[in-house]
Amino acid sequence: MEERYIRNRIYILEDEQQLIKEAKILLAGAGIGSIIAECALRFGFEHITIVDGDKIEMSNLNRQNYTENDIGRYKAEVLAHRLSLINPRATIISHSCFIDKENVERIIEGHQIAVNALDFNSGIPFIFDEICKKYNIPVLHPYNLGWAGMLTVVKPDSISLSQLSEEYHNFELRMAEYILRYGRFWNEPQEWLEKIVSEYKNEEEALPPPQLSIASWIIAGYSVNAMYNLVTKKDLKTFPKFYLSSILDDHN
Repeated sequence: MEERYIRNRIYILEDEQQLIKEAKILLAGAGIGSIIAECALRFGFEHITIVDGDKIEMSNLNRQNYTENDIGRYKAEVLAHRLSLINPRATIISHSCFIDKENVERIIEGHQIAVNALDFNSGIPFIFDEICKKYNIPVLHPYNLGWAGMLTVVKPDSISLSQLSEEYHNFELRMAEYILRYGRFWNEPQEWLEKIVSEYKNEEEALPPPQLSIASWIIAGYSVNAMYNLVTKKDLKTFPKFYLSSILDDHN
């Protein structure tokens, strides 16, 4: 195994490391995706495409992979530069644009795994999944729940997220409520999340959901593990099942 990844040994077989190195990852959204991208690169994924039309704002710095000096610059461009400093040999492609109906198919084609970290301010995240299904590309959906990270995977033969709700407005909130219903059904209530959801719904202003840096790093770990399982053809859970880890639910 090459020196860069020698500390991956035992955990990762040499032939697996090569599969990881050759896999082409599409990162749609460079907010929470900025943490996932760096985790994936350090793990060994060396072909990453980043697409995001947003510029960095001060409110991003509590949980995303940027600095104050980056404020006002395009996320995709800044993230691509950071990744290239970590591994200059990696193929990092960035597009500082928003994904829309006109460019979505062109952007998706040619990748093996996609991360759908797009904002649900339109129906584009659902369309993104539909096009990925057309090209037989599994899609990772990460969610920042503050003290918890949640990941669900949509494969071409699994249930689509749109079956939870076709309405994109407040979709992240509906996903949190889905997790709560799931927990109550299996007698594993998430009381802390119930409280957060309730307080968020009672806010007088229409604000984005609250998020913490802790969940960003939890989700990055989950996402890269899912990528590893996909490229090495190991089993993993798909929607409507999900991965959820909270630092508030340590039962040891």
